[in-house]
This record gives sequence, structure tokens and C-alpha cells, in this order.
Amino acid sequence: MARLQATWWQRKKYVLHAVVLALPVWFIYQSLNPQFPALWQEQQAGEFKIAPMPLNEDAPYSHHNEYVKDFFIAFNQGDISNVRQAYLNIGQAPLPLTEFAKDEEGIMHGTNHGQHAHAIAPKSISADDKLWITIQTWQGQLHTLKWDIPSQFITQ
Repeated sequence: MARLQATWWQRKKYVLHAVVLALPVWFIYQSLNPQFPALWQEQQAGEFKIAPMPLNEDAPYSHHNEYVKDFFIAFNQGDISNVRQAYLNIGQAPLPLTEFAKDEEGIMHGTNHGQHAHAIAPKSISADDKLWITIQTWQGQLHTLKWDIPSQFITQ
């Protein structure tokens, strides 16, 4: 009986199977060890000390027909339960509260350990733009903070 000659596939199929089995391990490692930019300078507004952190260095992206950039907001001082509503936007000036009432973009949400927001942003961020955080407390106090945008986030 003649012996069949081993084809390329017959010789390499185990290597290919091993690579396919190793890929999930690589993706799990990446998801468990994310790399984020550093927190920006902490600022005080009323009882709150706040430090924002962009989740990546990418340009704003389109989300529900609005350009946004994702941020984590660390409340290093102050009680989150005293915040009635808080909003983020990137631009020349803070947006009025009536602008935020139209949609969910820009609204901070999360837990006592940190807040998340899709900050409303222009399609490309210029050197003149700032990050604005507007906080309204249950007592009706309105606090507005601004940060200069670091050069690595400017897309224009």
C-alpha cells in the first residue's frame, strides 16, 4: 500500500491551531491591563476637587450624530450625592444647561469611585479649545471648571 505524501496543510495545521488558541489569551491580557493617559491637573469647585482623564489620545468620534470624546472624572474630594447634574464639553466656552437637556451626550454618570462622560466636542480639537465641566448641586449652586487641552490631544 502506498503511503500518502504529507501536504503543507497536514504539516502545519497544528501550528495554526496553536496560534488560534493563543489569540484569546493575548486579547484577555490586553483587556485586563489597559493603558490610559495620565490624570489632568486637579481643580477645586466648591466642595469638589476634580481631575479629568481622557480614556485615550484619539480624536473625537461620532456618537449618535454628535462628536464626543470619552473622559473619566475622578472626584478626589466632595460628596457625589450632592451633585444634581454635571456636564462636560470641549470648546471655546461652556455650553448652557439647556443644550445638555436635549440629549444624553456630555452628562456625567457613574459611581462614587469615578464618573464617566462622553464630552461633547468639535470634530477636531484646536489649541484654543478647553475642557469645560459644569456642575449643578441640589442647592442650585453652579460650578464651572476649565482645563487647557494638552498638545497631544489637539487634532487640528
